[in-house]
Amino acid sequence: MPASRNALIRYKTIDNCLRNRGRKWTLEDLMEACADTLAEYEGNYNGISRRTIQLDLQNMRSEKMGYNAPIVVYDHKYYTYEDPDYSITNAPVNEQDMKQVTEAVNIIKQLSGFSQFGELESIINRLDAHVSAICHKSTPVIFFDKNDSLKGLDYLTPIHQAILDKKVLNIKYKSFKALLPEFISFNPYILKEYNNRWFVVGKKTGKNQLLNLALDRIEQMETDRTTAYEENKIADLTTYYDNVIGVTKGVNTQPANVTFWASRKHTPYILTKPLHASQTLVERHADGSADFHIKVCLNWELERVLLGFGDGIVVKSPRILVKRLKEHIENAYRNYTAEEEK
Repeated sequence: MPASRNALIRYKTIDNCLRNRGRKWTLEDLMEACADTLAEYEGNYNGISRRTIQLDLQNMRSEKMGYNAPIVVYDHKYYTYEDPDYSITNAPVNEQDMKQVTEAVNIIKQLSGFSQFGELESIINRLDAHVSAICHKSTPVIFFDKNDSLKGLDYLTPIHQAILDKKVLNIKYKSFKALLPEFISFNPYILKEYNNRWFVVGKKTGKNQLLNLALDRIEQMETDRTTAYEENKIADLTTYYDNVIGVTKGVNTQPANVTFWASRKHTPYILTKPLHASQTLVERHADGSADFHIKVCLNWELERVLLGFGDGIVVKSPRILVKRLKEHIENAYRNYTAEEEK
């Protein structure tokens, strides 16, 4: 179990005392020094017991905290470091520590390409170099799905900063449906990732409707230094997407009760990896298939997820969703039929 904040403060105080070889340190002296430090930094005026300091010295000597501090007693009552250059602040980490740090670095390196924190990549590169110099290079064993060639990732840092600084962005944006790009005065509120794509959610200046812009569709962007930033008063974005698969949602859109049948082949997968947090098992059939229920807003991302199961899922309700999926399937059938006739 990690040491408490008070314990870490005591360890650091004891370390400072034992490094000060200009005076002799008894157990009572260490108790008084730790009590004074805790009173100063934590407002704790309860004092420190003799037993607490004895346990602290024992922990610092052991491998429990990774210190292995060379604490010795001379003249039967004075404490000091046997090595005058020792300090817990420069104590080497053990092999297990390095394994954990190395794996953490490998994981963060995979996330850094998508991070909105501009300085993260250089920090991770320095940490990676330091870890590699201490121990043998290890091969990562955890990998995340990502797309390094995705356009728009270079906008993550300036958008993130604009959100923190509450600045308006002037964006040249071209959606998939538009013939020409449009210029938008945009107030950014949050960044959201879905299916390896990043989106910025906000609103146009002077409008009262939330809008999400895909970063890979931004052609140009700059910070507007003159237009006043408009705060979000439309919706609570911490819960706005709770009933959504993807990022497409209108402010007044209400979630629908969606029921669907899953085949015997697909039921174990859907049970293990629910389509949405609201998913419930309605009925398990004798043949291994099952009926499920989710409560989500109807959007194209939901349709795409359901269609991705092919004949393994049949939506039963609502009727409007059944109609949309049926149209998609019929269009796909016509396309394949036309291809065969060529």
